[in-house]
Amino acid sequence: MYRKILVAYNGLPESRSALHECIRIAPGTSAEIHLLAVVHLSSYLMGEEYVPEDAIAIEGKKMKQELAEGHALMAAAGLNVIEHLEVGEPVNVIGKLADELGIELVIVGHSRNQSWAMRWWRGSTDALLVEKVRCSLLVAADAKH
Repeated sequence: MYRKILVAYNGLPESRSALHECIRIAPGTSAEIHLLAVVHLSSYLMGEEYVPEDAIAIEGKKMKQELAEGHALMAAAGLNVIEHLEVGEPVNVIGKLADELGIELVIVGHSRNQSWAMRWWRGSTDALLVEKVRCSLLVAADAKH
């Protein structure tokens, strides 16, 4: 049984699949579930331009709310949840936090909404994450798709 699990969550349906997958594997109350939301600022960046502080604050507030909702869902399932709110590139933040905390399993959601060409051209977060973490990786997909 995994004792330290990191679940990446941003409120989108695919990341909600990661929450449900963690609940489904039922690690019990002895496991530490680290619920991570990342304030990802790439949507605010244009080249090397400055990111306004209010953009960081707005995105941070949104992610904090998503964390609270995810925490409530997992706590209602009887899980011991520890929240983390970080700023940066999600893949790098997930990899760094997994190392720092001694995580044994990382759970992420996967979106099938991107076109095949976009996944090929830009790369897949899931594929990049495989290279960053030194533990097991579970990619949760919405069974409806």
